[in-house]
Amino acid sequence: MKLLTTVIILLACSFFAYPQTTHLQHFSTKNGLPSNNCYYTLQDTKGYLWVATDAGVSRFDGKVFENFSIDDGLPDNQILQLKEDKSGKIWFLALNGQLSYFFNGKIYNENNDKLLKLLKFNAVVVSFLEDSKGRIWFGTNKNVLVMWDGKTVMKYVSADPVHPYTSTFIHEDKSGMIWAFSNQCIRIFKNNTFIIASHGTLPLSYKTIINLPDKKLGYLDRSGLNIREGFNQHLLLKIDTTLLTSDPGYFYLDKNDDLWLSNSNGVYCVEPSGKTTNYLKNVPSSQVIKDSKNNMWFTTSSGIYMLPQKDERLYIVNKANGLSTDIVKSLVKDDHNNLWLGMDEGHINILSLNNYELNKIQLPDKKRYNAIKQMVYDTTHQAIYFSSDYGLGRINHSDSKRAISYLKETNNSMFVIKSFSISKNNTLAVALSSGVFILPDRMNTLQFTSRFFKQGVDFFNNRAYSVFYDKQQNLWFSNINGLSKFSNGILYNYADDHVLLTKRINDIQELNDGTIVLATDGYGIVFFKNKKVTRVITQKDGLADNICKKLFVKNNYLWIVTNNGINRIDLNDKQFAVESFEYTNALLVDDVNGLYIDNRYAYFATNNGLVYFSYHRTSSVHEAPRVLISSIISNKTKLGLNYAMHTLAPSNNNITFTYSAIDFQHKSITYRYRLKTEANWTETKNRRLEFSSLEPGDYTFEISAKSHSNNWSTPARVNFSLKRHFWQTGWFLAGIFLLAGFAFYKAAVIITKIQKNKEQQQLLLKNKILMLEQRALQAMMNPHFVFNVMNSIQHYINTKDTNSANKILTGFAKLIRKNLEICTKSFIGLDEELEYLELYLSLEKKRFGEKFKYRIQVDPAIDKEETMIPSMILQPYIENAIWHGLMPKEDGGQLSIHINLKGDKHLLIEIVDDGVGINNSLKNKKGQHVSKGMSLTKERINLLNQVEPNPIQIEIKQNGISGTYVSILVPLIH
Repeated sequence: MKLLTTVIILLACSFFAYPQTTHLQHFSTKNGLPSNNCYYTLQDTKGYLWVATDAGVSRFDGKVFENFSIDDGLPDNQILQLKEDKSGKIWFLALNGQLSYFFNGKIYNENNDKLLKLLKFNAVVVSFLEDSKGRIWFGTNKNVLVMWDGKTVMKYVSADPVHPYTSTFIHEDKSGMIWAFSNQCIRIFKNNTFIIASHGTLPLSYKTIINLPDKKLGYLDRSGLNIREGFNQHLLLKIDTTLLTSDPGYFYLDKNDDLWLSNSNGVYCVEPSGKTTNYLKNVPSSQVIKDSKNNMWFTTSSGIYMLPQKDERLYIVNKANGLSTDIVKSLVKDDHNNLWLGMDEGHINILSLNNYELNKIQLPDKKRYNAIKQMVYDTTHQAIYFSSDYGLGRINHSDSKRAISYLKETNNSMFVIKSFSISKNNTLAVALSSGVFILPDRMNTLQFTSRFFKQGVDFFNNRAYSVFYDKQQNLWFSNINGLSKFSNGILYNYADDHVLLTKRINDIQELNDGTIVLATDGYGIVFFKNKKVTRVITQKDGLADNICKKLFVKNNYLWIVTNNGINRIDLNDKQFAVESFEYTNALLVDDVNGLYIDNRYAYFATNNGLVYFSYHRTSSVHEAPRVLISSIISNKTKLGLNYAMHTLAPSNNNITFTYSAIDFQHKSITYRYRLKTEANWTETKNRRLEFSSLEPGDYTFEISAKSHSNNWSTPARVNFSLKRHFWQTGWFLAGIFLLAGFAFYKAAVIITKIQKNKEQQQLLLKNKILMLEQRALQAMMNPHFVFNVMNSIQHYINTKDTNSANKILTGFAKLIRKNLEICTKSFIGLDEELEYLELYLSLEKKRFGEKFKYRIQVDPAIDKEETMIPSMILQPYIENAIWHGLMPKEDGGQLSIHINLKGDKHLLIEIVDDGVGINNSLKNKKGQHVSKGMSLTKERINLLNQVEPNPIQIEIKQNGISGTYVSILVPLIH
């Protein structure tokens, strides 16, 4: 069986040339371009990238394409070239020959710019130059050359049919002389006219000529690249003829004289040594430019491509370069400078980094080894260990036949592998779904029987996630219970030491100082040493994501594969600075399965192939991204971007800012803004802010940006002022204040007058009440009553009944004194009133004897001392009941007085007699006599009701055939 396995492996082996591919970022209509057919690309002085297409123009900030078409003011959707003048205007050279330009957020054409009407030549502009005197020169596809000095237009036409001005390129040399180059002749501008100069070879076309930054001229002829300075020229670089005959387009010449040439077969970089590198093979290209960050941009008929600067280039090896599949699950490097790649479908590819050859191994059991998820190199025995979900194997690297051994369970039981680790003493630890198993001799016995393992000795149950042997050969592992260490036969469990040690751990590594590093599933990176968690690094510290999948330690740097990109932590830095390789996000932001770091390159196993890059960057300076405000809209109206101050009407209190930071490296940009210079900053990820219902006043909108690895940029500012509404102006407020003051004065006068009148009326009422009280007092001293009392006293004296006379006299004296006390008070206590009534009724009782009976009942719940009632309101009704109700009856009668609480706020006094009845009494009376005491009391109560907030209510009625009922409802006053 072993021989058969070896034969299968040998038959599957083959070698391939290894051409890696430099990753180019591709932007097309899928990313927002209006068309894939692109003609020209320009980076303006602000940093925006402009792209001319057959469906309009697009402005790109690295994240969003902002598109412009005839609907936005372009005279034609087919824009062939883009140029920027010294004032910042972006000129659009259209196929229909009409000129237009973009300035401060607006497109100007001949309909809204009178000067552009002068620049109408009925020809396509093929070249553009603004010279040192501010004149703009236009070369066209016809026999006409145009110069515009901002006021007048000069046109130059050739009468010589052999040397027309067709497709002329304009150049200004260091001396300020103007040159006109075409593929038919060379002219110089003297004395306001052009004369033919017969110096030098001619360019292939207007596309293959370029104005260099140092005022030199570079152009391609049939021999190669020429450099011209005034009248002197020389051949700088000889170029393969096939490159120059394949429809060459606009080219770029680098500082180090690298020539970047576009043609119908792609893009070529020709170095001074003659070495030529082809990019975009068989993709027709029309132009090459370099941006301010040294990235190269290729304009093609299938969109635009970006080749990052050298320090940020990614290289990819995938199926197109010879790999068995694009999906690489794991990788490791051996001592012979070979990269071993674990892949899908049982494939293992071996990439030699010495001679760039590729060797393939096909495992026989594709089902069990469908995805090779982990690979480890055994340095001691020069063997490669690999594992999938359902199997583990070893390739003997020292054996030229590369025989493979497989881990077996002697009972052929199924097992699921999560992780494995090898030690220096030949043990093999495997994390399975059923627990952690330790095989004591992996080189001689690559098999196990699960039932023979002993818990706590060579087996630890519970679902396991990862295993790792440290430098002291201690076994660390994590399972559903957390982190544990098995050392010298003793198991140490650390789950109780820190809550993070109970979480799922995806990978374990060791630092040089013995610190154990844990990659957690959602909680970042945990550093553990001496039984303590010494540090935790999360997204707040700069980590791309808290879900960490793989770790790698190299040269005191810790590399991390997260669920959202890769990071590196500088362990030499006390702050453990987290570095983000954001330019790799195009390929390494997700689907990264494993990594290996050597002394120069960082290699990553991804679902798109093997991706690697050089991590030794030549520059460590991190420039803050430049933030630009692209539009200001107030109530659907665009505002100019170059105004020092925008003054807005008060109704235009809704304002929207659109902004961006120029970034072509896939950085994660964070913005912060504020509306007042003294206000706190607010951070956001949005690229658009809308402010509504702003209050009138002066504002300064500031917006700043930063990426992961730098500080905040210098803010971009916009000053604007919201006018006040007319009712918010000073004169209006002053008028309102004066009017309010006058109204307040008039109201105060009226209120004062009303108050005085009211006080006067109150005084009159009180005086009238006092007068009525005096009259009531007089009424209470009824002359008949006094006369009768005196007769009674005389009667007792005459009959020598001095005891009775003294009693009546004493009672009468008390009654008189009580009257005098009561007359000085408007309100008296209920106890005083009852005392007075008792005196009065007792005297009446002595006068009438058994003919008159009375009874007074008071609710025990009533506090008689604290309960106040108006003085002198009961006696008139009681007197009236006696004299007009009871005395007219021959046998007299009974008077009952009941005093009770009614609710919480009123006192109910009921006076009931069984006399003739009020209605019968009134019928029998002669004349219109009205009880003086009752009328005075009624009038006094009416006056009191006007003064007091709660009225006194009186009801008098006859009880059936005879008898009278009087109820007085008095508000409680305590």
